[in-house]
Amino acid sequence: MKTVLTATITALTLGLAGPALAEYPEKPVTFIVPWPPGDLEDVLTRMIAEDFQKEYGVAAAVVNKPGGGGGPFPGAIDVATAPADGYTIGSFVPAVSLIGHEIDIPELTPEKFDPIGIFLTYPFVIATSGNAPYSSMEELASYAKENDVVLGHFGDVLTPTQVTKALAKKMDFDWAADAAFDALDCNTLASGDADVINTTLQLILPCIDQVKVLVSITGERISKIPETPTIGEVDGDLDIALWNGLFVTKDTPEDVRAKIAAVAEKTVMSERAQKVAEETGALVYWKDATESAEIIEADKATLSTIGETLN
Repeated sequence: MKTVLTATITALTLGLAGPALAEYPEKPVTFIVPWPPGDLEDVLTRMIAEDFQKEYGVAAAVVNKPGGGGGPFPGAIDVATAPADGYTIGSFVPAVSLIGHEIDIPELTPEKFDPIGIFLTYPFVIATSGNAPYSSMEELASYAKENDVVLGHFGDVLTPTQVTKALAKKMDFDWAADAAFDALDCNTLASGDADVINTTLQLILPCIDQVKVLVSITGERISKIPETPTIGEVDGDLDIALWNGLFVTKDTPEDVRAKIAAVAEKTVMSERAQKVAEETGALVYWKDATESAEIIEADKATLSTIGETLN
């Protein structure tokens, strides 16, 4: 009788403890990309989701939630308001962690997210046509003091645009005019719609021999254009890049974060992910949570400097 009772108690104890001992992940995981499908962050996050599913045997999928005029913030809200259990993961650009909690969005205030890791730097560059009478930012600055130079960009509020305008101010010249374009590529320069463009390298790769890349807005030099200096080399106060990383809410358990990071790091350092880097000029790498937090803090200081420069 005692043996039966002991066995019954043990079974009940194990049964009650079962849910608490369940290991992550035990159900489908969602990676939210707050942009339409097809860009670099989407491609790489899908690779991570595929490997996550293979590694842990649960469904993992990317859900694209473009915010239209709201940028990445509507998608970020979906992550912020989900349970802090690692089943909803954000794939975010800097704006979410740098300013999301400062622009009167209640769901993102106070700061909601911690980085799992940063894995992508978009290959933003400042470029001009091959026959332009300048071949460096210093020469451009000198030329623009006596001549009109028009800047083309993707939008005034984007970090690369802000950096480009701040650099002009610090180099003591003004753009004669600037305008936002839906596309900034070889045709933009060839048609004369803009003299200088702030764009991503992959958009001008088809005509790379007919353009001059003056500077890259990246943390390190781009392998396809190794002779081109970074923005930090030109002006250390403006050392910033447009990156993308994985984020979870602050109460997410450490063991859950570790499992997400383990797969993500392996994926982005894989041959197929590095092929994306090779083909596009993007920087694909892995910065862990500590390194990513340091990047975010440094970027906050740099954005403050940019804001002061432009005001």
